[in-house]
Amino acid sequence: MEDNMEKVLLHTPEGVRDVYGKECAVKLTIENSINKVFNIYGYHNIQTPTFEFFDIFSKERGSVASKNLYKFFDREGNTLVLRPDVTPSIARLVAKYYMDVKVPVKLCYNANTYINNSELQGKLKENTQLGCELINDDSVEADAEILALVVDSLKAAGLKEFLVEIGHADFYKGLLEECGFDTENEQELRKRIENKNYFGVEEILDNNNITGQLKEAFLKLPELFGSIDVIKSAKELTDNKKALQSIERLEKLYSILEDYGVSKYISFDLGMISNFNYYTGIIFKAYTYGSGDQIVAGGRYDKLLGQFGKEAAAVGFAVYMDQILLAVNGQLLKENNDYSYEVIIYDPEFRKAALSLTNALRDQGVKTELISKKENISLDEYTTFKKEDGATKITYVSKDGAVEL
Repeated sequence: MEDNMEKVLLHTPEGVRDVYGKECAVKLTIENSINKVFNIYGYHNIQTPTFEFFDIFSKERGSVASKNLYKFFDREGNTLVLRPDVTPSIARLVAKYYMDVKVPVKLCYNANTYINNSELQGKLKENTQLGCELINDDSVEADAEILALVVDSLKAAGLKEFLVEIGHADFYKGLLEECGFDTENEQELRKRIENKNYFGVEEILDNNNITGQLKEAFLKLPELFGSIDVIKSAKELTDNKKALQSIERLEKLYSILEDYGVSKYISFDLGMISNFNYYTGIIFKAYTYGSGDQIVAGGRYDKLLGQFGKEAAAVGFAVYMDQILLAVNGQLLKENNDYSYEVIIYDPEFRKAALSLTNALRDQGVKTELISKKENISLDEYTTFKKEDGATKITYVSKDGAVEL
């Protein structure tokens, strides 16, 4: 029984995993590279708590469904949750510390999020996200800066081939408002569009007597993706003011992205619907080879901060590090990391000479691991483990001097 318990203790719960060795080095290297790009763009690092009050992520925020939250209680009986999403936390922080600030506020972060997905989905429940939020700027230029930052961040991660797909929440919302659906029909329509079930979409439209141009626009949604020219052609599908304004915004956005020199990484999708209901303007996702899921997601959320008492526009994104790692392992050199190091093994009586050699290497910036040799462990055991682990050079200091193994 005890043996079984000990074996169980060696495993992690479903949906979380250990990151160690070279993979951890790759992860940290990429995170540092991405964060450097954030800082170069003028975004400032912040940290928010791992858990917050339940209400920060309530249904009204349009964040993650309550059933997918990790909930627990503090000593006072308050309901707390592990953060499932960083954006509402940042909205709270900005409302608290930047309430009277009107000039743009640019923030970035590196944080783990926790979503209690169904185990049948096979998704990680703990994920590392790196992201940026641009507050107090409702301009299309702000949208463009965020998207240019996405492109440069993915380049910094070492990815060469990727695509950022952009949609606009108001195109779908404009058409939806014309339908006058109740909440139940609206949620079912959203679900069927997300699942690309367009026979099901047509069924809902027919059941609610949606005909003519409006029905045609909904049924054309799966075709409204590709270049900016495809998006422009969508103007002929509708007279809805909100939908037309969203297309005009995307046209302006594309023009600025051309100025940034990143348009080759950009595609459009007017049928895109985000899982987060707080998005009000552009929404976007990035994809690459080697990862079956999105590697970046983001958008504009101009009304979320108002729920915390600060009326302010905002746009941001998150890079999903676990998906980036999958893509990097599939596409790139795993040597793109800071893991390589040297090892100095010494017989105890030659500690002083070993220390002198180690300090000289460390002073040169060489990562050096110092190990005192134990009599009951052979040199072969040391060298085999260290070479398998990634040591680039192993030196043995003994009566014979310093000898490379």
